Amino acid sequence: MSKMMQAAVITGPGEAAVQLVPRPEPQEGEVLVALEGCGVCASNLPLWQGRSWFNYPALPGAPGHEGWGRVQALGEGVQGVKIGDRVTFLSYNAYAQYDMVRHDALVKIPASLDGQPFPGEPVGCAMNVFRRSAIEPGQTVALIGAGFLGAIFTALATARGAHVIALSRRGFALELAKRCGAEETVVLDDHQRVMDRVRQLAGERGCDRVVEATGYQWPLDLAGELVREGGKIVIAGYHQDGLRQVNVQLWNWKGIDVINAHERYPRVYLEGMRAGIAAVESRMFPLKELITHSFSLDELGRAYQALEGRPDGFLKGMIRIEH
Repeated sequence: MSKMMQAAVITGPGEAAVQLVPRPEPQEGEVLVALEGCGVCASNLPLWQGRSWFNYPALPGAPGHEGWGRVQALGEGVQGVKIGDRVTFLSYNAYAQYDMVRHDALVKIPASLDGQPFPGEPVGCAMNVFRRSAIEPGQTVALIGAGFLGAIFTALATARGAHVIALSRRGFALELAKRCGAEETVVLDDHQRVMDRVRQLAGERGCDRVVEATGYQWPLDLAGELVREGGKIVIAGYHQDGLRQVNVQLWNWKGIDVINAHERYPRVYLEGMRAGIAAVESRMFPLKELITHSFSLDELGRAYQALEGRPDGFLKGMIRIEH
């Protein structure tokens, strides 16, 4: 095995190139994974677009954090995994042919899912958002933002017996939400029109749960309007591009619970990834259908451009890694 590998490097804002860099060697407690692929996440965009606090070039493989592949080599003391096992894991340098992973930061993918792309980190996020939402049978749930996470959430909430109203500005996403079980769909265009339509569907009382999965200000405002008194707003969107303002007067008057469903603990991420594997095995949601675009390692820039522009039919992109 060569001591060098190919890795994508973000060399500056809006610029990426494949470079030949040293392949990492597993140390004690570490596992070397030969990558098959890595998902492309909207949380990558600030680094791609450029912010004053980033330094360039980024580390080789960064910020790929949705990787999966097969174990290539083991460091000293590693137990519970063997060479050849297929795994998904927590890391940050997975836009490369190989990545180094702590032995306690990976989850094995069963043979039943061989050939199935499996970006474990975002699947685990979706599972954890659903768990934190505490959906109960019969509840009315408004999902604002029917992307990759939203599609998985819709399928899980529907299976739990909830009535899901999916909201998105994109017709393709609404059609997919329907296929995942949403009872109703609403085009996310005009604030008053959206509120009127959801009230027609959910009743004047409002929705038991509102899941905001876009990461933008307006849907956050809308969530406060759509949730019922005593209901819950679940923030699943990634709000990292600046400050947000919310109507605390309204939120306070309604007596709602607000749940920030982002997780920071690796243990919780891994639990979500394991739950996601079980859900895909039991066909609770069509993971393969949700990964709509595939790019080679040297097309990382194109992948980010698709993520920014979200052309019709785009839901989730992945980088396929060849050896």
